[in-house]
Amino acid sequence: MLTLRPQTFQAPLSPATAWLLADCMEMRGKQDLWTRQRPETLAALREQAIVHSVESSNRIEGVTVAPQRLRPLALRRTRPRDRSEEELAGYRKALDWIFARSSRVAVDQTLILHLHDLAQGGTTGDAGRFKEKDNEIIELKPGVGRVVRFRPTPAKEAPRAIRELCASFELLSSERAAPPLLLVATFVFDFLCIHPFRDGNGRVSRLLTTLLLEREGFVVSQFVSLERLIEETKEDYYRVLGTCSQRWSEGRNPIAPWWTYFLSIVRRGYTAFAGKVDRPIAGGTKTELVRQAAMGQVGAFALADLRAELPAVSPQMIRKVLADLRDEGALRSSGRGRAARWEIIRK
Repeated sequence: MLTLRPQTFQAPLSPATAWLLADCMEMRGKQDLWTRQRPETLAALREQAIVHSVESSNRIEGVTVAPQRLRPLALRRTRPRDRSEEELAGYRKALDWIFARSSRVAVDQTLILHLHDLAQGGTTGDAGRFKEKDNEIIELKPGVGRVVRFRPTPAKEAPRAIRELCASFELLSSERAAPPLLLVATFVFDFLCIHPFRDGNGRVSRLLTTLLLEREGFVVSQFVSLERLIEETKEDYYRVLGTCSQRWSEGRNPIAPWWTYFLSIVRRGYTAFAGKVDRPIAGGTKTELVRQAAMGQVGAFALADLRAELPAVSPQMIRKVLADLRDEGALRSSGRGRAARWEIIRK
C-alpha cells in the first residue's frame, strides 16, 4: 500500500527530520546567489557532476566500464560499444532530457516509462515497459545463501500502482499537503517498493529524484552528484530501505528514517556545492578541479581514473595534487608508478 497518502504527513516530524528539512530550505534560498558566482567554475562543476552521476548510478547497479571510456561516454563524445556502455550513455541522455525541461513536467506513467527507456539505453527488449513477471529483492548472506529481503508489487498490479502513485503525488503537491521535499522523498520510496521494472529500478529512482527536485526548485543536482553521495553511503541507503519497507504492503511501514536519509543527501549536496563556489581557488581552477575529483572518488583509485575524468589536466599536475593531498593527510597511497593506488582517509 502506498505511503504517499495524506495521513503519512499528519504526525509531528522528528527533531532530526525537522532540522534537516529547515536546513535544506535555507540552502535552497541561497542557491540563486551561488549560481551567479564564477561561471567558469559552475561550468566545470556541471561537467564533473554529470560524469559522477553517470558513473555512480550505474556502478551502484553493478554496471562499470573502463576508466578511459567513462568520461567520453558521459560527455557524449564517443559511441557505446556494448550493453554496459549503452546504459551509461542512456543515463546521460536521461539527465540531458531532465535538465532541458523549461516547463513543469507532469508526473505520470508516461514519464516513468520514458525515463526507463532512456536509462536502459534503448537496447533491451523491455526498455520502457513494465515487468511481466513478479520479482524479488534478494540478499546474499554468508553461510545462508539467498534470502528474500522484500517482495515488491506483483507484475500484474504494478501499472495500476504507478498510476495511483503519480495521481497521489500530483494531488498532494497541488494541495500543498506537505513540504515538497517530503513529498518527493516519499514518492521515490514508494516507487522503489513497487519496483515496476525487471531491471533499472534504481537508476530510474535516482533520475526521478533529480527531476522532482528540479521541479520543486532545488537545482543542487546540476552541480553536485547526488548519485555519488548515495554511492558513498550505500550501506545506509540499503539499511534504511530495508527498515522502511517492512510491512509496506500492509500500509504499516515507518517512513521517518527514509525522510532523514533522503534529506541528509540533499543537505550534503548543498553543503558541497556551497563549499565549491565559496572556496578560494588555490593554484588555479585546474588544481582545484583535481582536488575535487580526487576527494570525490569512491574506494581505491588510480591516476588513470582521474586522467579519464579530467583529460584537459596534465598527468604531472594530477600527480602533484595527489602528492599534496597525501602530505595534508587527506589521501593515502600504496604501490608505485602506474600501479599506485590512492584512497581517501575518512575522518
